[in-house]
Amino acid sequence: MNWSSWSDFLAMGGYGLYVWGSFAMCALVLVLEVGLLSARRRAALQQDDADAIDNTGVSAS
Repeated sequence: MNWSSWSDFLAMGGYGLYVWGSFAMCALVLVLEVGLLSARRRAALQQDDADAIDNTGVSAS
C-alpha cells in the first residue's frame, strides 16, 4: 500500500483501530511476560540462596 500522509498510514485504510490495538496488546503481553519471567527468576534465585544457607549454615556468596 502507498499512503499519502501519516494520518492515512495510522488509519490503515479504516482498520487502524484493529491493527494498532492488536499491535499494542501484543507488545503489552510481551512486556508482561518478560517482567513476570524476571520476577520468577529472582524469586527462584532467592529461594536457592536461602536453601544453600539453611543446608550449610554459611552464606552461598
